[in-house]
Amino acid sequence: MIVWRLICLAAMVSAWVGASADAAFAGKDTAVSASGLPIPRYVSLKSDHVNVRAGPTKDNDVAWVYTRSGLPVEVTAEFENWRRVRDSEGAEGWVYHSLLSGRRTAVVTMKTKDELASIYDSPDPKSAVAARLQAGVVAQVKRCAQGWCRVIGNGFDGWIEQQRLWGVYADEKVD
Repeated sequence: MIVWRLICLAAMVSAWVGASADAAFAGKDTAVSASGLPIPRYVSLKSDHVNVRAGPTKDNDVAWVYTRSGLPVEVTAEFENWRRVRDSEGAEGWVYHSLLSGRRTAVVTMKTKDELASIYDSPDPKSAVAARLQAGVVAQVKRCAQGWCRVIGNGFDGWIEQQRLWGVYADEKVD
């Protein structure tokens, strides 16, 4: 009888520990992340060679490699020093935290591939058009407020409607 109780107790403890590890691994239902930062949040890639793994350890296979520094990604979970990220195309994987930067960038998104996004001199669609960008262009986000973001990049500096960017949340203020 005592042996049976010990076996049951061991099974319950094992199930509880497993459930706790799964919750931590998935990053769900936790008010505080491993870093103390909010989840989800946008960050960017620090390096032009970032391994994305199937799980949050170096023992996991490299699923693919990002080759563009500054690309925005969304952190969707944390496990110790690993961050699960999602890119603008919806691909997800695990990246070591030191390969990510808090520098804010965004990708220009449009309804159709051939459509161009206007960059304005001021946060007003009646102001002069400073540039037109194709979908997929990556810009550094300098600030966002009231539905507009000031972005800079190679050959452009101006304001774009916030809804045209993947890398900032709707109505998010960025300073």
